[in-house]
Amino acid sequence: MKKLALMAFIAMLGYNVSKAQNSAGEEKIYSFVSLENPPKFPGGMANFYKFLAQHIKYPEQAKKANIAGKVIVSFVIEKDGAVSNVKTQRGLGYGTDEEAERVLKLSPNWIAGTQNGQPVRVKYNIPIQFKNTAKN
Repeated sequence: MKKLALMAFIAMLGYNVSKAQNSAGEEKIYSFVSLENPPKFPGGMANFYKFLAQHIKYPEQAKKANIAGKVIVSFVIEKDGAVSNVKTQRGLGYGTDEEAERVLKLSPNWIAGTQNGQPVRVKYNIPIQFKNTAKN
């Protein structure tokens, strides 16, 4: 049962209403799972997670409260590869949400995703793990 719930959770992370257009008339935003060629972080996803690990600073407030867990953050990779619309979808508080957003905004440009040979805007949802590794 736990495996099924975990699989459903992972599937929901990648799910986004494909080809949605907002009321302001902005261009469509695609889900990364529905693309011919999804965006790529320079050097691949292993480098993306390395980038996150190098830049995340465990907030003092979270250390004091011994907070640990995952912050789920969404963001859009624009047609030019820039990261935009960074938002916490599920947070932990104690400064962790702001830290996750801060680091994603530092991301270098990605290689844009394409659909039918054209660059498109793509939404991602990712978990960022916070663990208090300080020894008391």
